Amino acid sequence: MSVSLSDKLVVAISSRALFDFEEENRVYETGDLRAYEALQRERLTVPARPGVAFALIRKLLALNASGKSGAHHVEVVILSRSDPISGLRAFSSCREHALDIQRGVFTRGREPWHYLGPLNASLFLSANPDDVRGALDAGFPAARVFPESATMAERNAHEIRIAFDGDAVLFSDEAEQIFQRDGLSAFVSHERDNRELPLAQGPLKPLLAALHRLQKLADANAQMRIRTALVTARSAPAHERAIRTLMAWNIEIDEAMFLGGLDKGPFLREFEPDFFFDDQIRHCESARSVTATGHVASGVANPAAAVRAAHANATNDASTETSAS
Repeated sequence: MSVSLSDKLVVAISSRALFDFEEENRVYETGDLRAYEALQRERLTVPARPGVAFALIRKLLALNASGKSGAHHVEVVILSRSDPISGLRAFSSCREHALDIQRGVFTRGREPWHYLGPLNASLFLSANPDDVRGALDAGFPAARVFPESATMAERNAHEIRIAFDGDAVLFSDEAEQIFQRDGLSAFVSHERDNRELPLAQGPLKPLLAALHRLQKLADANAQMRIRTALVTARSAPAHERAIRTLMAWNIEIDEAMFLGGLDKGPFLREFEPDFFFDDQIRHCESARSVTATGHVASGVANPAAAVRAAHANATNDASTETSAS
């Protein structure tokens, strides 16, 4: 019988986003692939510590055991540049932490995002910005995780909370382009005039749609629930088009925050998301001190060269902070 993932929420995740492989990654980044592989082989029996997206993945997998039906709605696949033998450590670490992850693709340095299509992935999480950019450019939902992010996943043990920025994340960057080119006044006028015209979908709309389907499938006795939030710099009257777009998609969200440029960090601290997605590095920098954060490097705010520089700066800053502590 043929097996299909078409009816599931499929999350593809790199081993470094799932587990704390930062020490091993520093060896990998030197370009000495043999040294990296040798280090992983030495540690095949040493379970890796949880990484930045570990808690989110554990909660998502708990949806499979939630409710009366016992249906298997979520599939998590490890998608990694590591070699297959290093993959043994990733799978043994899954087993040690009781994560029901059965599928993996290991490409030994080749870009792994090419396999997102056959996997029917609703999300790709990776710490590698080039892999994330490649996935987004090819039309797949993806975000670059910040391994140094804080986590709030232990705060609400029976609820998955995910927060999304709007433009260039859930929605296209159509309005953001106008803002960047012509300023705030032109942006507000454009959104007011087009308030009844739904925005085109952004890169993470498929993820929100999949989460919404799972919300509708959950029964009253489910042990794990889902709560979503829109956290956007929009304010009235530009808020209306965002809400009407979600209505046109027949997708409901639980909370909406129209902040008019206020710092998102304090609001995320109150919402306590397991994960937050934003397209702008400055918002990610604010958010990652609060919760696990993913940068969606799409749209006019993310030219490739600028993204690489920003990620390099963020990584260097995090390394400095770690050394100082």
